[in-house]
Amino acid sequence: MSFLEYNVASTPAGWRKILHLNWALVLLLVAVAGLGFLMLFSVAGGSMTPWVQPQMQRFGLGLVLMFVVAMVPIWFWRNLSALAYAVSVILLLVVEFFGIVGMGAQRWIDLGFMRLQPSEMTKITLVMVLAAYYDWLDLDKTSRPIFVILPLVLIAVPVLLTLRQPDLGTALLLLMGGGAVMFLAGVHWAYFVGVIAAGVGAVAAVLTSRGTPWQLLQDYQYRRIDTFLDPSSDPLGAGYHITQSQIALGSGGWTGRGFMEGTQSRLNFLPEKHTDFIFTTLAEEFGFVGAVSLLALYILILAFCIYTAMAARDRFASLLVLGIAAAFFLYFAVNMAMVMGLAPVVGVPLPLVSYGGSAMLVLMVAFGLVQSAHVHRPR
Repeated sequence: MSFLEYNVASTPAGWRKILHLNWALVLLLVAVAGLGFLMLFSVAGGSMTPWVQPQMQRFGLGLVLMFVVAMVPIWFWRNLSALAYAVSVILLLVVEFFGIVGMGAQRWIDLGFMRLQPSEMTKITLVMVLAAYYDWLDLDKTSRPIFVILPLVLIAVPVLLTLRQPDLGTALLLLMGGGAVMFLAGVHWAYFVGVIAAGVGAVAAVLTSRGTPWQLLQDYQYRRIDTFLDPSSDPLGAGYHITQSQIALGSGGWTGRGFMEGTQSRLNFLPEKHTDFIFTTLAEEFGFVGAVSLLALYILILAFCIYTAMAARDRFASLLVLGIAAAFFLYFAVNMAMVMGLAPVVGVPLPLVSYGGSAMLVLMVAFGLVQSAHVHRPR
């Protein structure tokens, strides 16, 4: 037994768990969040307020939550998954009747010290309950139609409640995240082909008609889709966001204009520069090199998640971690595609970088679950 192994073995159980954390993952999360603090400082004109200081406090609280969640055995989270999902759905119903309105949407519950966005929490609880379901279900039953119904219902309930807020971006992420867990659990590919075909057919029907299908969308949602198809159709109106974003991305070049030297954000041409379009600010100030560096950090985080899933103790832990990794990938991929004009603007923040309390805390709890699977894996 080596000196290090002896010291770990002789350490009290609680401290031993801390030593067994994936500290490389912790450092990656700190690095991405630190880059986010820099960008928020820049878009605030060199001030810690109104965004940097609250974001740092939330990240600090998120780190504490991550460590606490990581110390708890993974089986506890499996047993808690159904209750956590039920609570998140109840909170979505609370938003429906008592939520506060902001930016034309009713998405938040006012807790006094912060605004809670239950749809953010649902992104994780949905993955948890689906992972628990497929852990309980025999593998050979995964693709039987009768056993596909419940997962579809579990996905549909929060998706429909989120659409009513309205929040198309989060609803799509819930739909894709839940579908990813079903796919990873081994549900036959034919189901997904059928769903995709139906989706393509629905989109085609919407695009070829300005009648009833368009009435299913809010006016701003229709304008976003129309602008995505042709940004130049209304460059000073609905297409303003994406036009200014593309100008900023192009002006960054290889190495960028320099920290706090981005003209689009400094001169307030860039809308939502501290939330949805913060990646645009980063690309303008640090260029292609900065954008790729952030992407590399995200990919490394995904790699550690996949490693943890492969070494997991049971099917629940493996599916949970892979589901969180898939959701995390969807968040940053959709945001980057959105600001580059490759997807409609649907209001998806950049994980760990964009300003936002609920998203930050929920994401850190999610990585706490990843750490729990890592700490309690077979050794």
